[in-house]
Amino acid sequence: MKVDGGLGPDLSSALEKYASSARELQDAGYDGIWTAETNHDPLFPLLLAATATTEVDLGTAITVAFARSPMQLATAANDLQAYSGGRFILGLGSQIEAHITKRFSMPWSRPAARMREYVLAMRAIWECWNEGTRLDFRGDFYTHTLMTPFFNPGPNPHGPPRVFLAAVGEKMTEVAGEVCDGLICHGFTTERYLKEVTLPAVARGAAKAGRSLDEIEISGPMFVVTGANEEEMAKSAAATRQQIAFYGSTPAYRGVLELHGWGDLQPELNALSKQGGWVEMGNLIDDEILGAFAVVAEPSQIASTFRDRFGGAIDRLSFYAPYRSDPDTWLPVLEALKADT
Repeated sequence: MKVDGGLGPDLSSALEKYASSARELQDAGYDGIWTAETNHDPLFPLLLAATATTEVDLGTAITVAFARSPMQLATAANDLQAYSGGRFILGLGSQIEAHITKRFSMPWSRPAARMREYVLAMRAIWECWNEGTRLDFRGDFYTHTLMTPFFNPGPNPHGPPRVFLAAVGEKMTEVAGEVCDGLICHGFTTERYLKEVTLPAVARGAAKAGRSLDEIEISGPMFVVTGANEEEMAKSAAATRQQIAFYGSTPAYRGVLELHGWGDLQPELNALSKQGGWVEMGNLIDDEILGAFAVVAEPSQIASTFRDRFGGAIDRLSFYAPYRSDPDTWLPVLEALKADT
């Protein structure tokens, strides 16, 4: 099992310090370094990380696809693939309709079908550059038929980047299996949902393309509740409850709750979110729900708990800890997980 670390996307600190953080993650033994698109661009930091590292994978978890055209993102991903020596993973996500239409002012419709076409459009662009084929992609959502020599970067010595897709619903998950190299499980998932819903959907998508589930890399950012004492455990649990509640308020994620018989919780969380009742939302996440979504364990037990719950189901994981924690907390966990690989 590969274990990944994360870099915050804020570049306001000294660039040398930022690069040093990337080197430290590589030296600690992490297999990948990931950035996210929240209040900063996820791609810029990886250029610095590529400069500072030589071995680890560098990926986005995620880049909002529908906020950009396939050509724009294909170009940026191609550059990062070349500059990193073939280590870049383009992790895509759809976001939700309100953000795409109201924050990014971009079109939204049929997200799974649109995402499938988006990935295929990028692959057609990369094929044009790498193999010299004529660019002639015509779809329902995107059309790319013009590529002159002046705008063609030519073959990438490392080939096209790997493409991962973040998904929760079955339709989007099938898209990942059909046209992508990997799936990024949402943090808002449980062991049962992963094994009963997600993996079968990936397999169905892979079968459409004549592939098997084994050819798709499954990546999972998993919630962890831990601490050195009862006070730290309580604080980390409270923060994680609020994060789970935040995700649970999203209508698109209701299916995860419904699998466990908690579907009625979703509209209640959604109503509180519109009132700004973030603390009250967290209070609705009881110990049973917390334990389903998060690994709740003392530091020395985290690795064994991860293996028991997710060993054989995911290929790479990262620690999702929505609270302040000492980076040294995770080093023994990393070593224990890597010991079995």
